[in-house]
Amino acid sequence: MSTRSTVASQMRVYHRYLGFFLAGIMAVYALTGVILIFRQTDFLKQETHNVKTLAPNLSDKEVGEQLKVRDLRLEGDGPVKKFKLGTYNSETGVADYTEKKYGFILEKLMHLHKATTKDPLFYLNIFFGAGLLFFVVSSFFMFMPGTNVFKKGLYFTLAGIVLTLIMLFV
Repeated sequence: MSTRSTVASQMRVYHRYLGFFLAGIMAVYALTGVILIFRQTDFLKQETHNVKTLAPNLSDKEVGEQLKVRDLRLEGDGPVKKFKLGTYNSETGVADYTEKKYGFILEKLMHLHKATTKDPLFYLNIFFGAGLLFFVVSSFFMFMPGTNVFKKGLYFTLAGIVLTLIMLFV
């Protein structure tokens, strides 16, 4: 048996079983990825009412940091200042606000896309990325070079690269 067919056979076997293993991970990533496209809307978010006591007389930036609200702007005269999500009493430090968040399970699933090196999910993301890269490489071993299927596969690969570049830069 030639070296080419041995390597191709092994790549097919690895591709097949890694594909079955990663199918579940890919399904979750695909679903959460599509949902994240709508993250700036209220799609699938639940409204929760919160009351937190902060230190009195905080600045806009400090209130935003403690409430984990980006670009928070306090408005109004007097002790009770309003912001987009609620109010902050600068005398008592009480922040009364409403926020919209994903439910517990969906929030955990969304975290897959946001994991950093300080998070154990980081290893899953590295493994998943490496697995997808292996799929890219091993797919070229599925068909013999020089065949029509292989040549068409190269055209489709080039079309995928071009489409991605167009979407990124246009």
